[in-house]
Amino acid sequence: MLFESPRLRLRKMTKEDTELYNKWRNDLDVMYNTNPSLDVYTLESTEDFVEQVILGSSTAKSYIITETETETPIGIVSLIHIDYKNRNAECIIDIGEKNYWGKGYGSEGMKLILDYAFYELNLHRVSLRVFSFNERAIRLYTKMGFRKEGQSRESLFRNGKWHDIIHMGILQHEYLES
Repeated sequence: MLFESPRLRLRKMTKEDTELYNKWRNDLDVMYNTNPSLDVYTLESTEDFVEQVILGSSTAKSYIITETETETPIGIVSLIHIDYKNRNAECIIDIGEKNYWGKGYGSEGMKLILDYAFYELNLHRVSLRVFSFNERAIRLYTKMGFRKEGQSRESLFRNGKWHDIIHMGILQHEYLES
């Protein structure tokens, strides 16, 4: 079934998820590997972000990742910058609940959103960006079939040193053949 695996279910993000998303967005451990700015956000600024960027965009689709057994929301996965004419989009995933890290939930969530992107939306290409120090995510994306397409050299300053942002992508036929 679309949006469901044995352990996870994706459900469309709603305004009611804003406080939970704000909690994840302000957890520096969670955002360290995915957010270039590492800012602290007020609930009001997160409400504006959710309303305008997540819910108000015609080129984005965001889903809360829920663990099925306990119905616990554990993260968010999104397709952004969806270009329907050229059939491509960018993918973002964050597992916000740290006790679910390292247990395969990220790969399950990615598989669900890629199934949606390629089978339902019939996209041709999905891309993502990953920080060069996030080796665990790079391994996951590579295992799922993403290929390195380039990098933005030394474009992220974290912990007193410069890091690259790696650009990766996967084509529909590559995903369907894997």
